[in-house]
Parts: sequence; C-alpha cells; structure tokens
Amino acid sequence: MREFHIGTILSITQDRLISPDGVDGLYAILNYMTGDNLYTHQLPRAMRECRPWLLRQHPQLAGFDGDEINRDNWQDHIARAVAMYGERLSVDPIPADDHERIHPVQELVDMVGPEKVVVVLPSDPQGKATEPATGKE
Repeated sequence: MREFHIGTILSITQDRLISPDGVDGLYAILNYMTGDNLYTHQLPRAMRECRPWLLRQHPQLAGFDGDEINRDNWQDHIARAVAMYGERLSVDPIPADDHERIHPVQELVDMVGPEKVVVVLPSDPQGKATEPATGKE
C-alpha cells in the first residue's frame, strides 16, 4: 500500500490530468498499481484497468464531479478535493490478472499499424544489430 496525492488519483477517476506532479504522477501510480513499466501510449489502457479498482478502494470518489475541470481551474478543483478527502489516499495494486501486459512496441504497432512504427535496434559489441523484442518471450 502506498499513498498518492488526491489530484493524481482523481486524474485517473476523472480522466483529466490534474496531478500536481503532471504526467510523472500518472506514471508513478499506474506503474505501482499494475506492477508494470508503462510507456506513454500505454497509460490510457492502464487508466481504464485501474479506474474501477481505485473506485472500489475509495468509493467516495465516485461522487466527485470533475466535469468542469479545465486548464484555468484545475488547482481550485484539487483544493476542493483536498478539503473533501484529504491530501493523500492509500492505494493498493490491482490484481495481476486485471492488467494485461503487452510489449510496448507491439502495442504501438497494434494501435497505429506497422507502417508507422520504426524500431531502432542497438548494436552488439561486434557491430551486429540485436534482435527486436517481440513481447512474446
């Protein structure tokens, strides 16, 4: 169990980035909850996986209305949330079976198509290109 800022938690439940730590806060909580090391394009899927678990752990957050959150007032909404729920809440990881581990390159290919993905492979000490990771190891 780890504590996270209410703005970071609400970023997931409200689907609006209001974490005081920005996207770094999302990486921290989603990597913790999934036990994964997510890439940017994987964050939306991880948010969908973690959202129901956060609301089970903190059902009071379902009543938070963030429909009016925008770039001009997000800090006011965080202040309101802190007053309602406290600055930090404890969060547990989700069950391993509730997170689909997908190799980040394969997921990107699945999202945008292979013609839009360029994989740059490092060379081994002898100058030969290494084999690409497929995510199926």
